[in-house]
Amino acid sequence: MSNRKPETGAFFPRDRAWQPDAYTPWYKTSVLRSPQKALLSINNTLSEMTGPVFGHDILGELDDDLIHNFAKPGESAIGPRIIVHGRVMDERGRGVGGALLEFWQANAGGRYRHKKEGYVAALDPNFGGCGRTITDEDGHYSFRTIKPGPYPWPNGVNDWRPAHIHFSVFGHGFAQRLITQMYFEGDPLIPLCPIVKTIADPKAIEDLIAPLDMANTIPMDASAYKFDIVLRGRRSTMFENRMEGN
Repeated sequence: MSNRKPETGAFFPRDRAWQPDAYTPWYKTSVLRSPQKALLSINNTLSEMTGPVFGHDILGELDDDLIHNFAKPGESAIGPRIIVHGRVMDERGRGVGGALLEFWQANAGGRYRHKKEGYVAALDPNFGGCGRTITDEDGHYSFRTIKPGPYPWPNGVNDWRPAHIHFSVFGHGFAQRLITQMYFEGDPLIPLCPIVKTIADPKAIEDLIAPLDMANTIPMDASAYKFDIVLRGRRSTMFENRMEGN
């Protein structure tokens, strides 16, 4: 945990000019999800700013190892083994310690472990597809997983999602939850994805793409990708959940 005094004032509002428009008809889900009436600005309540979100003692030993946390003893998930690491920072570039990161993804074949999954790719019996970790006092995090595969989705006739990992970032107040996605450097499906196309600024898209980090690979074991998350400010990471503050 960081020794820095926590902020107790109202949360900063999101920069609407930086985030995607709520209504983007080429991303069909947004049509029904987007607001139908004018938005209202509501002040944060005391419970939203101070209410506890999680306990630091709830993490399991393998929560940050998706290769093994769902596998049978002596077995492991199938697919290219990778390390994802980075730093969670505030708008001043300071590390945010004690933040809970949850992550979930498809398996190496592009299939989620979900009863309503419609893709016919094989289900890996040793891969659950989710995990979590907590940032250290300087905001650093790391976890092991397999590289997810791309998959088709029924948005258009032939739309595919690039390989990606979902991130959920929890702060220390009930309303402090942000959700985003990490893509992989060099994936040709990124510019074709209807969800990515909702982001107008190419720099914002670039910030969602994790570069290959050869300096942190483990020889004969796992490659590495670096993904930093900036919570707010001019260089804020693009987040896909609600627009009102963070």
